Amino acid sequence: MPTNNENGRKICLIMGAYLLIKSVLNMIIGGGLNIPELLLAAIIAGAMYTGLKYVNLASAALLVIVVLSHIGYNLSNLPDTALYLIEGALDIGCAAVLVLYSDVKEHFTNEWGAR
Repeated sequence: MPTNNENGRKICLIMGAYLLIKSVLNMIIGGGLNIPELLLAAIIAGAMYTGLKYVNLASAALLVIVVLSHIGYNLSNLPDTALYLIEGALDIGCAAVLVLYSDVKEHFTNEWGAR
């Protein structure tokens, strides 16, 4: 798919790679295969590449939902979960970039159904 802002697409590719690498590292650290987390990361990374309208908002919302769903456990089990809190902060940062950074927002202006 074409993009309306190449810099925005590059930033999205970096964030998508971060999500995939994070999922793999979490499986290594957690000691088991977590297909749902890996699948969600792959879906978000692929969706961000498309640059379709509003995908940035949906991706940001999913990232925030995942962080909020784990924040209680991570805070109550410090210091063992400090790494996960750092991941959560990075995820919130990615969500903020998806919603606020002008180059990234411009990347997400492709119309649905257009070729």
